[in-house]
Amino acid sequence: MLAEEFERIAAAAEREGVRMEFIHGRLGVKAVPDGDHDEIIRWLMKRCMQHRPDLWLYPERGLRIEQYRKGHAKPDGALAPEGCFAGQGEWADPDQVLMVVEVTSYDSDTDKRDREEKPVAYAQTGIPVYLLIDRNTCETLVYSEPDGDTYANLTRRAFGRTIDLPAPVGFTLHTEPLKDWVR
Repeated sequence: MLAEEFERIAAAAEREGVRMEFIHGRLGVKAVPDGDHDEIIRWLMKRCMQHRPDLWLYPERGLRIEQYRKGHAKPDGALAPEGCFAGQGEWADPDQVLMVVEVTSYDSDTDKRDREEKPVAYAQTGIPVYLLIDRNTCETLVYSEPDGDTYANLTRRAFGRTIDLPAPVGFTLHTEPLKDWVR
């Protein structure tokens, strides 16, 4: 499938309440975020601004995630230097992205998409940190040190515990508030 074809289909699907992604040459479907999902992104955006005012957490920033496969993803957040996406189209170069963020949805595809496919795709792209806020398991997972098709390090903590976001992000998250935004 050509990128242009995917973009046309994805735009039509989003009007119907579904977000689509194109990862590893396959279409993926993601439910539109709920209010608790939005609160988690708002909370994380505030933490990022407090600790790293030189960066911005761009919500749902379209990224080209695979150099040779024309892959596209819209992570829930992309932490990058302010202004780095200026002049880029819907699918931006991820070279300046320090961290991508995903918050799990309550849909049947979350396991495969957020826990299996995206860590591989983001590691292949060389994004230094992948933060997964898993509402199903009530855990925060930090993948770091991309090494080819995987991340060399994975740290997981239950909601309520602190978790370090390693360099180049470089701050600690206190995850107690996440308990309020799960079913």
